[in-house]
Amino acid sequence: MRSLELFAGAGGLAIGMARAGFQHAAVIEWDHDACETFRENQRHHAHAVEGWPVHEVDASQFDYSSLGSDISVISGGPPCQPFSMGGKHRGNQDERDMFPEAVRAVRELRPQAFIFENVKGLKRESFTSYFSYILLQLQYPEISRATNEEWAVHRDRLEQHHSANKAAATYNVLFDVLNAADFGVPQKRERVFIVGFRSDLGARWSFPSPTHSSDALLVSKWIQKDYWEEHEVPKARRPEPPERLSTRIERLRSSPPLLIAKRWRTTRDALLGLPDPEVDLDNVIPNHLFTPGARTYAGHTGSKLDEPAKTLKAGYHGVPGGENMFVKDDGGVRYFTVRESARLQTFPDEYEFHGSWSQTIRQLGNAVPVRLAEMVARSVANSLRACPDRGGQ
Repeated sequence: MRSLELFAGAGGLAIGMARAGFQHAAVIEWDHDACETFRENQRHHAHAVEGWPVHEVDASQFDYSSLGSDISVISGGPPCQPFSMGGKHRGNQDERDMFPEAVRAVRELRPQAFIFENVKGLKRESFTSYFSYILLQLQYPEISRATNEEWAVHRDRLEQHHSANKAAATYNVLFDVLNAADFGVPQKRERVFIVGFRSDLGARWSFPSPTHSSDALLVSKWIQKDYWEEHEVPKARRPEPPERLSTRIERLRSSPPLLIAKRWRTTRDALLGLPDPEVDLDNVIPNHLFTPGARTYAGHTGSKLDEPAKTLKAGYHGVPGGENMFVKDDGGVRYFTVRESARLQTFPDEYEFHGSWSQTIRQLGNAVPVRLAEMVARSVANSLRACPDRGGQ
C-alpha cells in the first residue's frame, strides 16, 4: 500500500509506517537538518529509509497531483509547537500550525485512511474549539475554507453540515491519547493520535491495546525482583521502593494480578549494551559522544534509570524538567547522548542523525517513537486489508 508522509521530521512515524508494510510515495519535510539525516542514512544504505523519495520542501508548496490517485494512507505529525506545553500556546494563530495542510492533503488525495500525531496539549481546554474544528475538517475535507474566511466561521459551516447531514461523514475519525510506555517504548510520552478511515470502505478498527504495563514493572522490581537480577544490579545498589507506591505494591503483593502485558521498559533497558561515553572516550558508536554540563536544581532532576524516561523534548540544555539527562547509579547526572536518545525513541541503532548535538536532540525531541508508530500503523494496515469495499479508491 502506497503512503504519503507529511512533516516527517527525523522519521520516527515514517519508519514505523514502513515497518508496518506501507511504501512511501513521498516523504515531505522542510527542515534541512532532518532531510540531511534521511540523506545520510540513505548514503549508508540504512535499511530503515532505503529508497525513500525525500522532498525538502514546505508542505504548503507541494503538488499532490504528482503522486497519482492510489495513496492508501497519509500520515504525519503537523508541527506541534502551537499546542505544546513548552510553547507559546498560540494554537491556530501560530504560523507553524500545519493542520490546514494536513487537511488539504486528505482533500486532494482522498486516501483510504490517515494517521496524524500531535502533542497531548492539543486537547487542553483552551484549544477545545479548535480541536473540534480539526476533527470536523478531517471528517468533511471536501468542505474547504474559503479565502479570507475566519476559522470560526468555517467551523460553524461544518457544524451545520454535520448536524443536518443524513449520510455518513466522508471520513470516520477517532482520536485517543496514547502513552508510549504502554507500548514498549522506554519513555513516558503521551501523544494524541487522530486516525480516520474513508466511510465508504466499511472499515472496522479500534486503537491497539497496550502491550506493557506499570503494574508489571512494579511486580518485577519490588515483588519478584527479577528486574534487578536481569540487569545484574547488586543488592547494595538497589533502591528502596518509593514510599508513595507502598500501598500499591502491597496490593499487588496480596492480590497478584494476571499480568498479560509485559513490564514497562526503563531507561536502564534502553541504555543496555552501550558503553559509558564519559569513560570510554574512544568508543566508535555513531552519535554516542559525551556532552558535559549537566546539573540539577529545583524541578530539573532528569530521568530515573529504573523507570521509563521522562518525555524527551526538543530543547537541549534549557528544558525545564531535565528531560534530556538522567540520574546515574552514583547519583550524578549527565546528558543523554544522541544515540541514547534515539534508543529512548526506539530508532534502530543503524540509524544516524545529522547535525550538532542540539540540532539532533531537536529532531529526536519532536519525533514519534518508532515502535509506537509501527503498532498504530500495523493496526490500520490490518483493518484496511480486511475491508470488504477496499477496492473502491
